[in-house]
Amino acid sequence: MSRHTTVPVSVGQYTIGGSAPILIQSMTNTDTADVAATVEQVSQLARAGSELVRITVNNAAAAAAVPAIRAALDAAGIRTPLVGDFHYNGHKLLADYPDCARTLAKYRINPGNVGTGKKKDSQYASLIQAALRYDKPVRIGVNWGSLDQALVTHMMDENARAAQPLDANGIMREIMVRSALQSAAQAEALGLPRDRIILSCKMSRVQDLIAVYQLLAERCDYALHLGLTEAGMDTKGIVASTAALAVLLQQGIGDTIRISLTPEPGGDRTREVRVAQEILQTMGLRAFMPLVTACPGCGRTTSSYFQQLAQDIQGYLRAQMPEWRKQYPGVEHMDVAVMGCVVNGPGESKQANIGISLPGTGERPVAPVYVDGEKTVTLKGEHIAAEFQQIVRDYVHTRYSADH
Repeated sequence: MSRHTTVPVSVGQYTIGGSAPILIQSMTNTDTADVAATVEQVSQLARAGSELVRITVNNAAAAAAVPAIRAALDAAGIRTPLVGDFHYNGHKLLADYPDCARTLAKYRINPGNVGTGKKKDSQYASLIQAALRYDKPVRIGVNWGSLDQALVTHMMDENARAAQPLDANGIMREIMVRSALQSAAQAEALGLPRDRIILSCKMSRVQDLIAVYQLLAERCDYALHLGLTEAGMDTKGIVASTAALAVLLQQGIGDTIRISLTPEPGGDRTREVRVAQEILQTMGLRAFMPLVTACPGCGRTTSSYFQQLAQDIQGYLRAQMPEWRKQYPGVEHMDVAVMGCVVNGPGESKQANIGISLPGTGERPVAPVYVDGEKTVTLKGEHIAAEFQQIVRDYVHTRYSADH
């Protein structure tokens, strides 16, 4: 699929837009002033595969903590760029804490939360001037829940007087798009070049998000950040985010993504990173780790053995990837199949780099293993799982080692 052409933006060691790979972002939910907790969570997100991590900079203590957070991450060998999330008082914090402004790799600002009346223009200008002073890119992030109310009122009145007014959804989407584009134009007028601007229009409903980004892609060539805001918890958040982003990505729209999942209390924040990776990988846009194909099970697979083996292999691959990625270039493209009976087992196993077809109900208690389409060995007995894991390990070393 062809990508919507956008202006590339440099952020730390990465590029967003142009022909660069679609990047994955995430955000901490720690108190940024708590340096140790924030460093730990950024580290977890980075190790999971988040290429940029956004942190809240909402008060003086948070701004003062940013250089210490960066220093601790650097000392741990974690180079992931930090993005500062500013609302309401960002102009003041960037002015009062120059080390914070200098340390962050990118600023995220919401034009609707910059100020009101005459203060808005001057405070917005202060934010852009800080970006210019420290040569930082800016994500201009518009959210439906925090739009500039003066713009909303003006456009609603303008729409009411129109000969063919837009319906409620149409005008809402138009307000979002115009807010983003007007704010970007204002930033350019203040001197911020196009290759330092990223736009986002976050919506909480799937069809609204798709429509808004389609409009943005038609009207501009700014790099675009995709994400369904307030997507929700668990499967609802995953399904909604996937439904929205998959449509846009298939159309070539989007340069960087974030999956905004509400974690359970004390839940794993890295889940949003894994979901983003799986969206991009299952769509064939990027590869992050070997994929495990496993059948869903049926009446032929009354044993749960194949389910446990598939889970164990998936966990094993995920645990090995931080080291394998360094030692074995290309291993992220490997396919592994763990199948539960003779119906599709051999066929799927032959299609994978490595596959195992476990015996179903009433079948002979043996498990043929296929490597690159050829049957190589038949496993049986109590140690099938350990033996298959060793076969995977040996294959990776043989197939993907640098001197292969």
